[in-house]
Amino acid sequence: MKHDRKVIVYIAQSVDGYIAKKDDDISWLSIVDAPGEDYGYGEFVENIDTVIMGRRTYEKVLSFGMEFPHKERKTYVLSNSKNGSDDNVEYYSGDVRELINTISSNSGKHIFVDGGAEVIKEFVRRDLIDEYVISTIPILIGNGVRLFKGTERENKLELVESNSFPSGLVQNRYKVVRGEDKQV
Repeated sequence: MKHDRKVIVYIAQSVDGYIAKKDDDISWLSIVDAPGEDYGYGEFVENIDTVIMGRRTYEKVLSFGMEFPHKERKTYVLSNSKNGSDDNVEYYSGDVRELINTISSNSGKHIFVDGGAEVIKEFVRRDLIDEYVISTIPILIGNGVRLFKGTERENKLELVESNSFPSGLVQNRYKVVRGEDKQV
């Protein structure tokens, strides 16, 4: 039985397409910090119950020194070097398609792919992403970690929603168009 759980990438990038500087620095994201503005993130996380992220992203989140933000959600960290679990997450080193199929075989909310770039690349390569919510921050950082690393896969996207904010942040939501989605 197929459930209607979407796999969604929700992420911020610079205008030139980077999600972090070379040293994984993301402090530049703070240029759009505005009191009382979360750019829809609170509403987004209300509709997810599972988070998937890479090990480097997880370690970056832990480096902030605050409580792990997804404690209330089942969180998988993709890692080839760690296994088992800790207080926050379960480490996973298997096939990501099998992981998504297992999660999706049960009813629940949507699945949040929280990065990083290598995880997103693998999900794109395997055609596992249903939607992208990409917030573009008004800055050029010149180099670093690209949001989309090269794959041989072409994905047609449909713009579902676009919002701009006083901070200059522009947020676009795209749906992946697959064969069954095409209008006849």
